Amino acid sequence: MGMTYVGGKLVALLICLSIMVFAIIIERALSLKKAAGKQAIPKFFKKVIDQIRANKINDAIASCDAQRGSVANVLKAALTRYQEITVTGSSVDSEKKLVEVQRSVEESMMLETPLLEKNLIALSTIASIATMVGLLGTVIGMIRAFKALAQAGAPDAISLATGISEALINTAGGLFAAILGIVAYNFYVNKVDNFTYQIDEANYNVMQLLKEK
Repeated sequence: MGMTYVGGKLVALLICLSIMVFAIIIERALSLKKAAGKQAIPKFFKKVIDQIRANKINDAIASCDAQRGSVANVLKAALTRYQEITVTGSSVDSEKKLVEVQRSVEESMMLETPLLEKNLIALSTIASIATMVGLLGTVIGMIRAFKALAQAGAPDAISLATGISEALINTAGGLFAAILGIVAYNFYVNKVDNFTYQIDEANYNVMQLLKEK
């Protein structure tokens, strides 16, 4: 509280931005953990592939239900659509079946991707704003410091020290929130890209197996 008083009102805003960054980091960590599912993705994927090869589509769908997560949801959409077409449209050409399955995968991806990327833009925006707010506080502090130096006679040492302290506190607060936000943003963007790659890989392999059938 003492540093907030010395640093000025903008320090309170920087503290709020830092708290928002922490909140988004926690939310993203929990959401991406949930998106990964209950089992490790390679282990789950191997299980589903084995079930598809054994022509146990119902078991593969049940495995997706048990796994949950983004990869499981996309695979479930593909397998469910394939099963529906196989049961109700036995006269449908195999290529058309695969097109329908691919369409259901794309629709499922359109639902999953926004959930994976949620709040990432906010995290990047907060990091940029924190830098600007910290710079603004630094400029205000330096203005007060030079104002104390500009007084006639001996400069006011207390006002000078207060202005410099305000500038440095705002600089530190802005850099802290910005660095934390940028690091977290890059980390989660890389994690989302990894999820997307795993989904694409799983979708490709499943589509190849279904094409063989």
